[in-house]
Amino acid sequence: MSVSASQVKQLRDLTGAGMMDCKAALAETNGDIDAAVDWLRAKGIAKADKKAGRTAAEGLIAVAADGNKAVVVEVNSETDFVARNDAFQEIVRNVAQVALATDGSTEAVAAATYPGAEKNVTEVIKDAVGTIGENMSFRRSAALSVNNGTVATYIHNGVSDGLGKMGVLVAIETDGDKEAANAFGRQVAMHVAAINPLALTNEEVDATAVEREKAIFIEQARESGKPDAIIEKMIDGRMRKFYEEVVLLSQSFVINPDLTVAAALKEAEKTIGAPAKITAFVRFALGEGIEKEETDFAAEVAAAVKS
Repeated sequence: MSVSASQVKQLRDLTGAGMMDCKAALAETNGDIDAAVDWLRAKGIAKADKKAGRTAAEGLIAVAADGNKAVVVEVNSETDFVARNDAFQEIVRNVAQVALATDGSTEAVAAATYPGAEKNVTEVIKDAVGTIGENMSFRRSAALSVNNGTVATYIHNGVSDGLGKMGVLVAIETDGDKEAANAFGRQVAMHVAAINPLALTNEEVDATAVEREKAIFIEQARESGKPDAIIEKMIDGRMRKFYEEVVLLSQSFVINPDLTVAAALKEAEKTIGAPAKITAFVRFALGEGIEKEETDFAAEVAAAVKS
């Protein structure tokens, strides 16, 4: 099939591979961008996951905590200028407080009554569009809680108290000192913000992601020409490495790279004064998964001048 220049450019932007390699990958996969990314990775030409880091939506992330529960919410706006608006920031804080009074699910928060109003969160944000003068939306929320212990919170790229561009929650079950557990949990939350693990344990990694990685490793191993017995060991080794890279408890702890997160937790138990267990984490990065329409600013200005 014929491959267009725009397809080649898109694949180059996603993978950093050379133009001819991208063209060959697209030809081999009948123009399927996702399959072409995997083809390049299998050949060792591209290592990055498709669409990695391609986030675009503006707005704010907020975290809030109360007792053994914490929440994180995302409210989007069209521009960062509005995200710095005091009125917008107050809305986001209030949405987080609303989330604390619900089960934290996006549906429950959207339908809950907004503080000081007789309308729900969705309706209040819709009304605010006319006041602030820009489209806004409540996108999502999540909550974590523990029976005994703490849920630590962390805001990255903070613009105000509890507000920023990324929010993380880390739940730790323990009968020990809550302040010590929360301090360690905050360090783990900073790690999660920096490293972005896919799951807490090996078993929780998405099966589709596991199969995809394994398929790529199998293809790479077969190209080595080694015997099947050696290939099987190569695949096992690479899968172990994969889990070490994407599973929180197996990752090298950013605060002390000599320890895994699991080992660092064991060390922290000395300060906490009792056994402790990380039971869950949540990471919200502003706009992740939302594609932003790319515009040519120079062309827009030129068109405006002509008109």
